[in-house]
Amino acid sequence: MLNFTWDHQRWWYKLAHVCRLWRNLILQSPSRLNLHLYCTHGVPVADMLAHSPPLPLTIYYPGWKSEATDRSGILLALSHRDRVRHIYLSMARHMWTFVAAMDHQFPILERMYIHSLIEVDLPSTFQAPNLRHLQLSTASIPIQSSLLTTTAAGLVSLSLLNISASEPVYLPPSYILTRLSLMAQLERLSITFHSPIPNRDVERQLHQTPDMTTLPNLRRFLFRGTATYLEGLVAWLSAPSLSILRVNLFNQFPLTVPRLCQFMHSSESLTFRAVQVTFGASAVSLHAVPWKLDTPLMLQIRCRLLDWQVASAVQLFGTLSPVLSSVEQVAFSYDELHQSEWLNNVDQRQWRELLRPFTNVKTIYLKDGLISKIFPSLPSDDGEPLLPNVEEVGYSGGSDAQDAFTTFIDERQVSGHPVSLRRVYRWTFDIP
Repeated sequence: MLNFTWDHQRWWYKLAHVCRLWRNLILQSPSRLNLHLYCTHGVPVADMLAHSPPLPLTIYYPGWKSEATDRSGILLALSHRDRVRHIYLSMARHMWTFVAAMDHQFPILERMYIHSLIEVDLPSTFQAPNLRHLQLSTASIPIQSSLLTTTAAGLVSLSLLNISASEPVYLPPSYILTRLSLMAQLERLSITFHSPIPNRDVERQLHQTPDMTTLPNLRRFLFRGTATYLEGLVAWLSAPSLSILRVNLFNQFPLTVPRLCQFMHSSESLTFRAVQVTFGASAVSLHAVPWKLDTPLMLQIRCRLLDWQVASAVQLFGTLSPVLSSVEQVAFSYDELHQSEWLNNVDQRQWRELLRPFTNVKTIYLKDGLISKIFPSLPSDDGEPLLPNVEEVGYSGGSDAQDAFTTFIDERQVSGHPVSLRRVYRWTFDIP
């Protein structure tokens, strides 16, 4: 729902009440001015419809303001199906009633946002041939519904959020791919699950060979779920214009994602030179820097204990090594509020494997608590040096932390690849 503000749909109300001339001028160009009647909390919908011109309707009811008197207004507005252009319903009370009322075609509906706190199903008879933006949260589309088929050609953004992992709500990758193959105009796609899906339910489909689907205009893809489901989806998906990727994985092994790596390589716009790896209170993450709304990449795995975080990241980063090998600057950090939880033992071999994909890194930054964990793993005790192209190490912490780098610095000096050591209070990335 980007670049659209629901509350601004009634911008013209005050202007129309300035004088009769202004009112007539405004109402003479309803399409050009994109005029709507705004049905929301506290608005007497019946009176408004009875005494206003037949303009398109915006139905906007965020749940935190919901009152019992709103129920009749919502149902009345929904009954004018041929006039409803925008729907925003976010509430728990009566959601079944409102969704059930959407059992016919809404011919001019362009935007629909349904956010429910209880699982609801759209009626299989609901149709919206001119739908451009669809977001459903804890609200599902029945398998037998043709909604995503009849609206596919015009959809610009599609968000299916908090999908149940149980039957009959569960949507297999093949179902999603079949619908996506019809969405040539799609620019933003979000698919998130409420809980992990058993791998066996997805693995059966990985042996199938559906046709490759190309989404030429897809620029943003957000996913939350299991790595196996993601693999089943992106294995047959290509997005050459993708520039923003957000992946949030449940800690369900395996976390190997070779098909995700191929999917990322299919994009010419998904580029980054610097990343930060953060061990947090409930997840380990890797994101491109600087972090902002349009940062190209964010990968996250949900788990708490440090040894699980490192083991999970080793699997994920290992299969993404062709992508991570282009990274030139990397920082390793952690959440200070949960430093006390860092007493778990992590095998030094795991730290080595965590660093191995970053073969082209020239600058590495480490937060003080990680120095004693990562740097003892760097000397090449197996004959294969890690971070072979590193030129600079930056660290935060006391001056005594330099002792942890001695062996590594000496080894690089002897090999003819000297490394400079720099103490920093706040690292900055040199990004061209």
